[in-house]
Amino acid sequence: PRGQADEARLVTDMIELTRQYGRYGYRRIAALLRDAGWHVNDKRIERLWRREGLKVPRKQPQKGRLWLNDGSCVRLRPQYRDHVWSYDFVHHRTDDGRSFRTLNIIDEYSRECLAIRVKRKLNSTDVIDTLTDLFILRGIPAYIRSDNGPEFVAQAVRDWIKAVGAKTAYIEPGSPWENG
Repeated sequence: PRGQADEARLVTDMIELTRQYGRYGYRRIAALLRDAGWHVNDKRIERLWRREGLKVPRKQPQKGRLWLNDGSCVRLRPQYRDHVWSYDFVHHRTDDGRSFRTLNIIDEYSRECLAIRVKRKLNSTDVIDTLTDLFILRGIPAYIRSDNGPEFVAQAVRDWIKAVGAKTAYIEPGSPWENG
């Protein structure tokens, strides 16, 4: 098919392919149309593309995710007390609707709750302060496991944990059951 008489069909085919292949631009769509039997060039498709107001959605930036340090997919199992600690945030609301967060730290071997810190806003500095108190009281664990939350992957927290001699173990994204 070619010519102005078929332009309405061409536009509907172009829009259908754009829906099907959302990240394709006009050049790739033109190639698909040619494969489908249309006699069109890129310039014509570009003109129709602009007329129809089609755009390729921007690529979403990937979140910075940290994985297991050794690159393996084997989950680290605690062997003794204070071998692996896990920490995570839990969000709650008061009766009047105001939110607060708790930082929970547990020993994975004994399942003992080592600390619960409650504040309206908790950040990476609060994580470091709480871990400092625990390290003084209980000693330094071999590993500290967490999810990929911004407070846990913050450079300050990672540098501080490395400086005191512990290792970090991050759970696989989308797997909250692995965190303790």
